Amino acid sequence: MRTATPTPVPTVRSSRRWLALSILALAQFLVVLDASIVNIALPVLGEQLAMGTAALAWVITAYVLAFGGLLLLGGRLADRYGHRRIFLFGTAGFVAASALAGLSLSSEMLLAARALQGVSAALLAPSALALLTQLFPDSRDRSKALGVWGGVAGIGSAAGVLLGGVLTATFGWQSVFFVNVPVGVIVLVAVPLLISRDTDSAAPRLDLWGAVTITGALVAVVGALSAVEQVGVLHPLPLALLVAALVLGAVFVAIERRAASPLVPLGVFRNRNLSIGNVVVLLVGAGMVALFFALSVYMQAALGYDALTAGLSQLPLAGALVVVAGIVPALVQRLGLKATLIGSLLVLATGLVWLSFAPADAGFVAQLIGPTLLIGVGLGGAFVTATQLSVDGVDGGEAGLAGGLVNTSQQIGGALGLAVLGTIAALRTEALTAAGVAAPEALTGGFAWLFLGAAAVTVAGAVVAGFARTE
Repeated sequence: MRTATPTPVPTVRSSRRWLALSILALAQFLVVLDASIVNIALPVLGEQLAMGTAALAWVITAYVLAFGGLLLLGGRLADRYGHRRIFLFGTAGFVAASALAGLSLSSEMLLAARALQGVSAALLAPSALALLTQLFPDSRDRSKALGVWGGVAGIGSAAGVLLGGVLTATFGWQSVFFVNVPVGVIVLVAVPLLISRDTDSAAPRLDLWGAVTITGALVAVVGALSAVEQVGVLHPLPLALLVAALVLGAVFVAIERRAASPLVPLGVFRNRNLSIGNVVVLLVGAGMVALFFALSVYMQAALGYDALTAGLSQLPLAGALVVVAGIVPALVQRLGLKATLIGSLLVLATGLVWLSFAPADAGFVAQLIGPTLLIGVGLGGAFVTATQLSVDGVDGGEAGLAGGLVNTSQQIGGALGLAVLGTIAALRTEALTAAGVAAPEALTGGFAWLFLGAAAVTVAGAVVAGFARTE
């Protein structure tokens, strides 16, 4: 099977690579943050733009569909036409789309802007991770850099509720979009000053039909999982989208086997650690998206917290995640990548099981801070090590592809986890309510099953990680 010729990579991309890393991480923070920061603003936004519940769901779905569906294409475009070039193009698009979203006067305008944000993020995210691998070719330095990267990604996931509540309460719903603009401008100014130009090379012809089929398959599968949350598992819409995803996926594989310059060289999956790392990222993403959704609803609907208090209550989790992400590289050097990843996943699963025992009148200090701290510790280690495993042994010519695969796994995992675990929680809540259990206790019981399901998914990730090659 023929594969694409690796793109030549400069030996030194930056003389201030740690500063360059901080700017790349800042852009990645915005991408991760934007998937969750809008949640708190939805009620106010819906009232002002006259959007019903179904339309509000599309404020999230429009972003996730475009982002998750185009990630592999975005990563391959970065490999073909230059990682810095595509990163800057994606960042500029993200800034413009964020400004458009904040200025939206109608639901149609907002949904179009959210889709453009997702398209831009699909260009930005894989090229940013590819630039990181080029800035830090040495395994020890790359491990430290990925520690920063994983910490930032985890903080973005946890900080969305907090920042969304603060900004919406203080400046209005538009501010959750406008906050991206000045940060994005800083990135656009700094990156050309810190990272050298891409090496010019002849870009092979893009695998157009491969791009069309894989993008269609990913959009269909993410759309199916999103539709499950809105219309249920047995509705014809998610079933039809799932069938379409399977058919398009099969066609994509057939195309890639014959393509002279495939969009995704299937030989890349012979890299065992890359394949295993992506499965682990998918499973961790499934558990964590469901976790943060459930925590937000549980604290507001069952415990009576307001939006700001619910957000502040996640600060210990985010703090633990940051601290652990900083020390994980040293643990990897001492214990090895596989052992650190498995240990982190088991710690994460333990925290989730502990959290499942929280009652409907839980006190934060007595019954919540312990498990959330443990979750933060496990999540910090898992994010860093799973990402590192996913880019292990990838050369410069396929760095964008590897970045696209990692982000795609995380996005699809998140949609899968929220659809499956959210449905389990809803069914359990309905059963308890039908049995006469009071609403707060029924809701808590439903989320207890969700937390246990997330723990089971995390343990499955630890089992899969056990098949990675040892150092």
